[in-house]
Amino acid sequence: MKKSTKIIDIKKKRVEINSLRKSLLNLNFQKSTGQLEKTSEIKKTRRKIASLITNLNLSKETKNV
Repeated sequence: MKKSTKIIDIKKKRVEINSLRKSLLNLNFQKSTGQLEKTSEIKKTRRKIASLITNLNLSKETKNV
């Protein structure tokens, strides 16, 4: 994979992490006000964020090796 492709991939992951964090914040607000019906969405969103961060860190490690 070319270096520019890796940089674009990393930027996409960071953008997705930020959008997921915003949606997680929104979900937590909905839960606190009693509007959230599917509370499992919070757990799913947290896991997606963790997975993306892990992939991001792994890609950084392979880049340095």
